Amino acid sequence: MSTRIKFAVTAVAASIAAWSLPALADINVGISLSTTGPAAALGIPEKNTVPLLPDTISGEKVNYIVLDDGTDASQAGRNARKLTTDDNVDIMLGSSSTPPSAAMAEVANESKTPLITVAPVELPEDKNHWVFRAPQHYDIMADGLITHMKANGVKSLGFIGYTDAYGESWLKAMKKATEAAGIKLDAIERFNRTDTSVTGQAVKLVAAKPDAILVVASGTPSVLPQVTLQDRGFKGQIYQTHGTATKEFMRVGGKAVDGTIMPVGPVVVADQLPDSHPSKKIALEYIKRYEDKYGKGSLSAFGAQFYDAFLLFQAAVPQALEKAKPGTPEFRAALRDGIEGSKEVVATHGVYNMSPQDHFGMDERARVLLRVENGDWKLIDADKPTPALKK
Repeated sequence: MSTRIKFAVTAVAASIAAWSLPALADINVGISLSTTGPAAALGIPEKNTVPLLPDTISGEKVNYIVLDDGTDASQAGRNARKLTTDDNVDIMLGSSSTPPSAAMAEVANESKTPLITVAPVELPEDKNHWVFRAPQHYDIMADGLITHMKANGVKSLGFIGYTDAYGESWLKAMKKATEAAGIKLDAIERFNRTDTSVTGQAVKLVAAKPDAILVVASGTPSVLPQVTLQDRGFKGQIYQTHGTATKEFMRVGGKAVDGTIMPVGPVVVADQLPDSHPSKKIALEYIKRYEDKYGKGSLSAFGAQFYDAFLLFQAAVPQALEKAKPGTPEFRAALRDGIEGSKEVVATHGVYNMSPQDHFGMDERARVLLRVENGDWKLIDADKPTPALKK
């Protein structure tokens, strides 16, 4: 056989072998965030975090497909369907607030695609299998507030929160926590994310004369109830939730929000944490990378939460690759199992230990308490009296 014929046969054999081997696929990550709409103050820093993510994990190329849901649950559902059907993503991350995240969860369960939300959405058990959360559970954050209230003599608490799942989940957590602590909670008002006035609700709350009031909202809409309560004469302590921990809240609220107390993830005050805190090192590293790219003081807790969602996903990839190739149902199932089996995954907001019974996976290490002082965050002790802030 001539050399030319031998080469031709070898080439054909190689071609046939190549066709018979399974093609290596990239890992595709589908992301839907609220970069416009009422939750844009959350979604923008989350989107800004995407360029900080690696192009490869465990030697495999990773593609990030980013969509905007406009803080609209219907759009978030459409985005999720596009990502799972047209883009065949291996995992989804998002969305920025609770209603869009719930819509994505529906698609995640239908398509059997793992989802890590960046909002603490609560779901019934039969809708929980494919869905994990990067943020802390409401109960962990509520317990931090109750600890501070008890240390500061709060006997009665007013409540004004969103009418949606975020507000109702917080109300459920606070009812349980206040009852256990012997704190009266019966002045309860609600408002919509898009409302431009809460005067009626504020008048009723002020008339009830609670020692303190908890505002349950997120981003800049959190300012409206707080300012209105003060305009109507409320002089007591105002608490907010971790959904409010943005620089925009302080910028828009100005002096009116000085003295606000809220539970947050440790990344928000990473430089004030003791060296022994497990999240301090990784939080400071994230802050440096983010602020090197976007400017000093640009850090957002929500960008860091999105980064934590990525860290959970990244930690599960090596195990999943041992079982299946990206782009397959088997790989998606292996990713899901890997995330559920996460143990001591250190992140900027705390440490994850997932289980079949707990798809939040965080403990008290994921919570600190801070107070807004002169347009900045100040770490405070939850179990000690907090001196009045001079305004």
